[in-house]
Amino acid sequence: MTPFAVEPVAASGMGLVCAAGYGTEAAFASMAGGETAAGSPPFHAENLYPVFLCARPANPSAKRSRTLELALCAAREALDSAQIDAEEIPKLRMGIALGTSVGASLDFSDFYFQTRAGASPPLDEIDRYLLSSPAVALRRAFSCKGPALTVTNACSSGADAIGIAASWIRSGLCDLALAGGADAISPVTYFGFASLRLLSPEACRPFDARRSGLSLGEGAAFLLLESSASRKRRGVAAQSFIVGYGTSTDAHHLTAPHPMGRGLKAAVEQAFAQAGLGWADMAFVNAHGTGTRTNDAAEAAFFAAHCPDVPLSATKGSTGHTLGAAGAVEAVLTACCLNRGKLLPSRRFQEADPEIGIAPVRAALEISERFALSQSLAFGGNNSVLLIGRGDFWPRR
Repeated sequence: MTPFAVEPVAASGMGLVCAAGYGTEAAFASMAGGETAAGSPPFHAENLYPVFLCARPANPSAKRSRTLELALCAAREALDSAQIDAEEIPKLRMGIALGTSVGASLDFSDFYFQTRAGASPPLDEIDRYLLSSPAVALRRAFSCKGPALTVTNACSSGADAIGIAASWIRSGLCDLALAGGADAISPVTYFGFASLRLLSPEACRPFDARRSGLSLGEGAAFLLLESSASRKRRGVAAQSFIVGYGTSTDAHHLTAPHPMGRGLKAAVEQAFAQAGLGWADMAFVNAHGTGTRTNDAAEAAFFAAHCPDVPLSATKGSTGHTLGAAGAVEAVLTACCLNRGKLLPSRRFQEADPEIGIAPVRAALEISERFALSQSLAFGGNNSVLLIGRGDFWPRR
C-alpha cells in the first residue's frame, strides 16, 4: 500500500530548451557555470528591454510557429531520454498536456497591418497559426492516440499541464503523457508587459534589493510521465516523480499576487496533503522569482512566515520569464537539482533587500533531501505548486 494520499507519478524522460542551452544537460551545466547572456528582442522596439533568447532550431519550418519549434525540440529530448522510439508511439496510449501563453495567441501582426493598409498579403501567417495549435500539433507530429490539451492559465500554465497530466496517469486515462510548456518571444507579450511597466531595463535580478522588473525569456520543457505498469513493461527507470500538485486562485488582483501569499499557501497545502510531507522534508523551494517588486515581496512574505530555513532558488536570472513554459522549465530544473544533489545558484542576485528579508542562494549548494517544491504565480491570482521527488526515492520513503 502506498503511504501517500495519491500515488507518485514517475517521469521517465525530461527535455529542456531555454536561453541557457539546448538540452537538459547543456542548460544545467551552463546555469551552474555562469550567467546566461540577455540580448535585444528579435523585432523593432523603440524602448529596448533585454530578453533571454534560445538559439534557433537547426531546421526551422515556415509552416510551424517558433513556439511549436521549441516544443518539438524539448519533447524529442524527453522521448529520447525515456527510450521511446518514435515509430512505437502510435501503439502507445500517450497523451499531450502543454501549457502556453504565446502559443495560443493570434500572433500574425504582419498579416494584420498589411491588411489594414489595404494590401492582400498571403495567408502564410494564418496557415502557420492554424497548424501550430500546440498540443494538437504535437499530437499530430508524434501520432499520439491519447488526449491532447493546451492549458492557457498565464504563467502557471506549464505547472498546471504537468499536474493535470499526472492525474491522467493516475486515473488510467493514458499510460504515458508528454507534459510541459512552451513559449517563444513575441511582440504581443513584449509590448504588453512593457505597457504594464513590468519589464526591467537590465537583465532581471530576482529578490535583489535593486530589482526593477522581469525579463522575458523563451523556452520549452517536458516531462514524459508514465505509469508504473508501463515502466515495468518497458524496463525503464524513473528520472523524477510528481509527488503532489496544488492550485488555487486568491482573487486578490488582476496582475499581482496576494501580498501575504494567501493563495500560494492554499496551493502548497494541497500538494503537501497529497504527499503526506511537510517543510521539514524539502531540500529547497524553486521560487517563481520574477524580479518584480510585488511578486518577490509576496513570495518573500510567504517564505518568512512558513519556511524561513528552507533554501530558496530563483532561476529566472538565467532563463528569463518564459511565461506559459516557466512552470515546466522550473520543474525540470528542480528535478535535475534533486538528482544531482546540487542546488543551482541564483544568478544576478547580489544584494539582499532588507524590506523583504529573504535571499536566494548565491552559490551552488549541496543537498541531500529527496523532495523540493517548484511554484508558479500567475496573472489572475493563480498559484500552482508541483512537489517533485528525486528519481530514486520511490518506493522507499
